Amino acid sequence: MVLALTTMLIKLNNSWHLYLMAVIYVIAGIMHFIKPKMYLRIMPRYLPNHKLLVYLSGIAEIALGIGLCFPLLRVLSIYGLIAMLVVFLLVHFYMLSGEKASAGIPKWILILRIPLQFGLMYWAWMYL
Repeated sequence: MVLALTTMLIKLNNSWHLYLMAVIYVIAGIMHFIKPKMYLRIMPRYLPNHKLLVYLSGIAEIALGIGLCFPLLRVLSIYGLIAMLVVFLLVHFYMLSGEKASAGIPKWILILRIPLQFGLMYWAWMYL
């Protein structure tokens, strides 16, 4: 009941929350180009072309973030963000696989990132 009421209230007054989400994703995407080494360090070894994937994910975050700002693209962008966050779970679980994969990030932070991903997915889903 509380969850349904919260979702309804956010949908009634979603403009600034939606634009905040858009800005967060655009900034996160830009960071893939400013600090690519940070993202390269956490790429699972089993994925090919790490540098290309870092840049493509940055482009995706920027494009999907911008897409949130346009009503015609909003639903597609939301589904794209949710799909992207699901794929990013692979990286989060990979980082838990060992000390080198963790890139020096404490294990408790890595564990907290997993529910955060689901929270981000829910935040996007609320705007459908």
